[in-house]
Amino acid sequence: MSDAARPLTREDLGLHDVRPRARVVHFGLGAFHRAHQAWFSAHAGDGAHWGICAFTGRGSGLAAALARQDGLYTLIVRSASEDRFEVMTNLVEVHEGGDCAAIADVVSRPEVVIMTTTVTEAGYRLGLDGAPRDDPELAGDLAALRVLEAHAGLDDLELHTVPGRILLGLEARRRADAGPIALVPCDNVPNNGEVLRRGLTELAHRVSTELAGWVAQNVSFVATSVDRITPRTTAEDVALVRERTGWIDAAPVVTEPFASWVLAGDFPAGRPRWEDAGAQFVTAIEPYERRKLWLLNGAHSILAYRGLDAGHVTVAEAVADPLCRRSVESFWSSAVRQLPEGLDLAAYRAQLIERFENARMGYRLEQIATDSVMKLRTRIAPVVVAEYRAGRDCPAGVEVIAAWVRRLLHHTSFPDAEGAALRTVLDAEPVSVSALIRLIDPRLVELGAFVDAVSRLVAVEPDHTPDTHPSTRGEE
Repeated sequence: MSDAARPLTREDLGLHDVRPRARVVHFGLGAFHRAHQAWFSAHAGDGAHWGICAFTGRGSGLAAALARQDGLYTLIVRSASEDRFEVMTNLVEVHEGGDCAAIADVVSRPEVVIMTTTVTEAGYRLGLDGAPRDDPELAGDLAALRVLEAHAGLDDLELHTVPGRILLGLEARRRADAGPIALVPCDNVPNNGEVLRRGLTELAHRVSTELAGWVAQNVSFVATSVDRITPRTTAEDVALVRERTGWIDAAPVVTEPFASWVLAGDFPAGRPRWEDAGAQFVTAIEPYERRKLWLLNGAHSILAYRGLDAGHVTVAEAVADPLCRRSVESFWSSAVRQLPEGLDLAAYRAQLIERFENARMGYRLEQIATDSVMKLRTRIAPVVVAEYRAGRDCPAGVEVIAAWVRRLLHHTSFPDAEGAALRTVLDAEPVSVSALIRLIDPRLVELGAFVDAVSRLVAVEPDHTPDTHPSTRGEE
């Protein structure tokens, strides 16, 4: 089939006159969005009426690649035994993230009633309490927005942050009197809907009182917990699509069969029937969010740092290592003590192990290890603090932080949004383990015994890690 491969068009699919209008705008176009929110919308009972207009997060060339394919791409659903191929058709517009004129145009359309985002934990430029960070790029964006007059000058306007671009869209919508909109963050920030509400409200006040008042009256913030493992696409995946489908696709996406989306909040102007695809709508997001952050994401970080420490490359390799597996199970035992009943945690844990063991996914530990400070802050630190305050140790928490410190000490490159702060600590002589841990969460340093345990373990070679850490506090 590959000899006759060619770009697929909407005409080939019989869709030349069936293009839904964009009713959802998305910031952060990448593999996860196309495997998750776009998939849920495509599989909603009324999905044919909900087109998506997406903006990239970075200038990666993805928008141009997808534009050449008319927004079409292949979703490869990869189980432990086979690959299934699905052509996704609901991405109807794609733009580079910095296209301010397009942002203003799209978000000001009355038919666009939902804004979703997939941004890394650090990408919002907000603290976990929603307070805007002291960030020069964010300050520059706010200054540019304060002097913006109507839509004039949008072709020359440059905004560098996601909050700045969202506020541009909301200001354009306000001026167009286009009606209410729901903002739906789809990321691993705890209490993401409320964090984004606080942050954007404060930032809107810094732009203008008119914008702040409009946001308060017309923007709803929906909290979510999202889950679908989506590794980076490789050249082999691109070749596989061509071989198996006959379609030349420059931007396929690989994902697992499992998909979960839990949402809590209001949609004042409507939404797709995502529940048809398995989405859950709940009144309180926190239990589901913590289950996912601590059990799935926490385990991923443990496997990443302990696995890289031991020379492993993928999640499947790391979870097959008895020492890494033991750390995961130990951390889960700590985490479940901090979770409420009714979440079917035993079944969830068993399902996670099955997902991790899917070697065909090729989910690389290096991908998980990026932006380590914020990830460890949200995935590991809360469990450690809760356990120590309850009078218990958290051995796996000690192990993963020690493996992280060793990695920082032995590598010159560690992509991280807080890389400047890390470098300041690492350039000191001698390097302070306590100062590194403080960057994750000051509460960890206040525990005292935790820092001592990590410091002792930092000097231990990874394949000589003790089976347990002596506990003076016992377990319940």
